[in-house]
Amino acid sequence: MEKIKMTTPLVEMDGDEMTRILWKMIKDELLIPYIDLKTEYYDLGLEHRNETDDQVTVDSAMATKKYKVAVKCATITPNAARMSEYNLKQMWKSPNGTIRAILDGTVFRAPIVVKGIEPCVKNWKKPITIARHAYGDVYKGTEMKIPGAGKVELVYTAGDGAQTKELIHNFEGPGIVQGMHNLNSSIESFARSCFSYALDTKQDLWFATKDTISKKYDHTFKDIFQEIYDAEFDQKFKEAGIEYFYTLIDDAVARVMKSEGGYIWACKNYDGDVMSDMVSSAFGSLAMMTSVLVSPEGYYEYEAAHGTVQRHYYKHLKGEETSTNSVATIFAWTGALRKRGELDGNKELIEFADRLEKATIDTIEAGEMTKDLALITTIENPTVLSSEGFIKAIAKRL
Repeated sequence: MEKIKMTTPLVEMDGDEMTRILWKMIKDELLIPYIDLKTEYYDLGLEHRNETDDQVTVDSAMATKKYKVAVKCATITPNAARMSEYNLKQMWKSPNGTIRAILDGTVFRAPIVVKGIEPCVKNWKKPITIARHAYGDVYKGTEMKIPGAGKVELVYTAGDGAQTKELIHNFEGPGIVQGMHNLNSSIESFARSCFSYALDTKQDLWFATKDTISKKYDHTFKDIFQEIYDAEFDQKFKEAGIEYFYTLIDDAVARVMKSEGGYIWACKNYDGDVMSDMVSSAFGSLAMMTSVLVSPEGYYEYEAAHGTVQRHYYKHLKGEETSTNSVATIFAWTGALRKRGELDGNKELIEFADRLEKATIDTIEAGEMTKDLALITTIENPTVLSSEGFIKAIAKRL
């Protein structure tokens, strides 16, 4: 069989632990037999990030600007335990945070819905898409341990040297402090991405922050969204028959639990990180969530919304069999291949991505699945497959 040709490469960002193992299996079993796969490869495994002083992460983001489409494996964001485990030079920042800061834009995450995997929230009938702001806040935060009594201030020094100060706290003993920031330009592109995506998908858009407490920081998000909506999108939303509304984050959480779904929920960076895990898990599994970073300049970075599945990796290293769900990682590849096909006018590549997604969903709906899904499925007597067995079952259908 002649393989499908690619004209432009994808940026390929390899990752860590169990997802790195799945990454290779997916390429070997599901992609390389059918596609003359062209990628510009970057190893974002923690060891290589450490060797390059994290320059490889920056390089991969710059390559995404060049080629416009990237696909990324899950990566470790190191904590103190990882520092000693991997003998790191320093506690490197989240690769996702670094890439998002360079590419700007918004992360859209939506559950992959299959028959036989019913949402935990019984009234959820349609997917809920989380739109996560992709820049700043705690992900670009600066932190300090305060050793003892003293004063901590926020200081802004203008170009002419004039200073504005705000007292954070008069410490009477040890404590901690964190400074975080955002940019009006980034919030504006976040808003425009959300409004445009809502119009494209004909879905209502919700946005929520905590402006009652954060009267400058969060309130700025609220104000920018409203200004852009009023100036550019109000009429378009009315014509499309969809709605935009703002509410407090705690009110949004309560409303989401009682809703039917079928809308986009825009969240600040941290809220989106947390709520996308809640939504995906409640729809069935963290491994059943698509994730794409869309920048206003037209760069797309596809990834799985979950982590590196550390526990399964340690089992794998001991030679024990694992049953790790690879669906979100497969859909990261199909999303990137489809977008590459769209940008290059490559119909065969688009059709291949569609077929691979159908083969994946058909495999689960036929009762062949990984252990995490078998524990929650309404399909009777499902066949529990190993990590490799599940990918091979999809390959057979493909």
